[in-house]
Amino acid sequence: MVRTCEVALPLPLRTSFTYRVPDALDELAVTGARVVVPFRNRSMLGVILERGNRADNAELKEIAEVPDAVPALSPRLIELGRWVASYYLAPIGETLRAMLPPSVELQFRREWLINDAGRARLQQLQSKADLGETELAELSLLQLCESKGGAVTCGLLRKLPGGSAAGARLLRRNQLVVREEGRHRAPRTQKIVAWKEQATPDPVRAAEARIYRALSESGGPLPLQHLLKMAKVSRPVIERLLKEAKVDVWEEPVIPEPVPQEVDQLVPWNLLNDEQTSVVEEIRGRLRTCAFHSALLYGVTGSGKTEVYLRAVEATLALGRTAIILVPEIALTMWMARLCRARFGGALAVLHSGLSDQERAREWWRVRRNEARIVVGTRSAVFAPLEEIGLIVVDEEQESSYKQEEAPRYHGRDVALMRAKLEGAVALLGSATPSLESFHRAREGKYKLLCLGSRVENRPMAAVEISDLREDFRRTHRSAPISQSLNAAIARELAANKQSIVLINRRGYSWFALCRSCGATVLCENCSIALTYHKTRGRLACHYCGFSRQVPRACPKCSSEHIYFVGAGAEQIEEHLRALFPQARIARLDRDAVRRKDAFGKVLRAFGAGNIDILVGTQMVAKGHDFHGVTLVGVAAADAQLGFPDFRAAERTFQLLTQVAGRAGRGKLPGQVIVESYHPEHYAIQLAARQDYVSFFEKELHFRRLMHYPPFVSLASVLVRDTKLEKAIRWSRQIEAFFEAQKPTDIKILGPAAAPLARLKREYRFHFLLKSSRRAALNQLLHKCLAHCAEREIPDRGILVDVDPVNLL
Repeated sequence: MVRTCEVALPLPLRTSFTYRVPDALDELAVTGARVVVPFRNRSMLGVILERGNRADNAELKEIAEVPDAVPALSPRLIELGRWVASYYLAPIGETLRAMLPPSVELQFRREWLINDAGRARLQQLQSKADLGETELAELSLLQLCESKGGAVTCGLLRKLPGGSAAGARLLRRNQLVVREEGRHRAPRTQKIVAWKEQATPDPVRAAEARIYRALSESGGPLPLQHLLKMAKVSRPVIERLLKEAKVDVWEEPVIPEPVPQEVDQLVPWNLLNDEQTSVVEEIRGRLRTCAFHSALLYGVTGSGKTEVYLRAVEATLALGRTAIILVPEIALTMWMARLCRARFGGALAVLHSGLSDQERAREWWRVRRNEARIVVGTRSAVFAPLEEIGLIVVDEEQESSYKQEEAPRYHGRDVALMRAKLEGAVALLGSATPSLESFHRAREGKYKLLCLGSRVENRPMAAVEISDLREDFRRTHRSAPISQSLNAAIARELAANKQSIVLINRRGYSWFALCRSCGATVLCENCSIALTYHKTRGRLACHYCGFSRQVPRACPKCSSEHIYFVGAGAEQIEEHLRALFPQARIARLDRDAVRRKDAFGKVLRAFGAGNIDILVGTQMVAKGHDFHGVTLVGVAAADAQLGFPDFRAAERTFQLLTQVAGRAGRGKLPGQVIVESYHPEHYAIQLAARQDYVSFFEKELHFRRLMHYPPFVSLASVLVRDTKLEKAIRWSRQIEAFFEAQKPTDIKILGPAAAPLARLKREYRFHFLLKSSRRAALNQLLHKCLAHCAEREIPDRGILVDVDPVNLL
């Protein structure tokens, strides 16, 4: 019998691969372990799904290495990964890759090797008298391969003019082959300097005296770079002291700095009101059962949901179990982590994509080694390798950012529910504006509905005023970034030394550039969407693919010079407010203003400390923040999302307005909210102004029932894409024919049709929308569809299946 293992590799393939386990690695190669294996001409890092034995004599490749002393993934995480792959029709290898830490300790070296066919091609090119540009590039690459003993690294390949393209052509014709080997990265080291005990510093030499003083005051050796800065000396001084035997210098591995922890001291608990006490006791009772429970915490903004989360974590830790807290934005992880660290000390890990690979790997392995009992992070933190999980909190569970837009296209909230089920834990979903699906499930009894109906200390909800921009235009006969009523309200708050927030859910200065002569807009070269004008950068930019260009002096279509910028973004509103209120301290919070990962926290801390009077921002400012000094919130272009071709447009508008309105009046002073709209009569805006979620839920649910949308049906989309329009159309017709042949009676299929964004990142896109009241039937049809695509040799990357999509653009 041959000992084998099934390995999942990070490839877009819905299968695993069998490898032989050598005797030397038998004890380490267990289920869930990471392994380095040969795959074709390269080495890859995969995960063992299961062990087995084979009696046949088939030739199997051996696993080359097991880099970890303990398996990276526990059996329950492997089971969760299999569920995610099955439910979301994702390749198992890509699913498990999303659960693993960055492989910072391994590196893979790729080489290009010449073979016999390549040598024949080399002789052919050398014998030709007149060579074209592409042939010259191939000749140079093949000659380099031959001179280097048959192999060229990727670095050398890139230095050759046209080398990458030539390599791709030769590889395609089998005149070059690729070999990739995995190896451990050499640890980063640094020079350490220490003063020898018997050596005496020369008092005449000032630099030497400073070095001696710096080493003496530090109480021991110092890293060379640190010492050079402290003593204000150069390297030659250290080298001279080394020759004179006055110092010792040696190499040590660099120990990475831990993830910054902004709060170290413990703080007292807040007092709970009667509603909070009742909810906390309900959660404690469910935690004591050590069984799976799901609950939806519906609480108005400012009702103290975060305090309930912290009390639930406290009860979980008291039972000897661990907890995960998921938040929708990276910025909110910093705020939530500070609260948890202040309450529970340092047994906390933070996981999100804003960390560097080294930081994320270090935090991940802290969790795996049981050095942390609480994990705070964004959606990927749901896969944190905690043991004995008792509680998973999903804050702002309605947020679309919990949905992964790349493979595997999982929803963090739904994966959290499944993980809680596998772990026998409590899943607590929280929101002031729950998704219709979650609130509907709570109404049906699938989730326990927990309610917080009033604000902490019975503070009143902020008064909301709707500003009709149509009336504002009739009075002023001009279009301004913000209305007169909001201008006056901001001036009033500034005079009273109070703080204001202005929300505009549009980045940039203007929405797009328009030619007044022919009506054309300046479009992205890669996507079928107009470019956004960014004044600070002086460029037009695409927020989907990153393409940018200079602002044209004339219309690209008709050469007219009458270019007009339409709409106001966050940049323009900031500029407008600075002109109106030059004495005010104004800051902007969006992706363009806070590109560095620490910039977001700096702005929020300054605003929380009262050092900023007006904060302008996108939806980053709308959720989770607790600023007691804010008494005014203004919302510009409140109805911008209502025109989107998406059945959730009204729900998203209501949620955003309700959330941002909740930022006002959270302290002792009452709050005011001004919502600007060209459609003030729309029910989403009217009910958001009243902050009446239940009425909105009932009205929106009626439309969903009539139009057969979630929560009454399960939804999936099939997107067909390719850089060649002809291929995308042909594949769409083949899939259409497959669906027609299946004749599913319980599944409604819409399409194919051009996607709302018909071209994105140079790819033409057509989509199908599938609706079914039976999720199992829908899942089965999608699996058959993918099998049909494989039979027709439609490439995997050309078909994108999204189960429970939240974005239909």
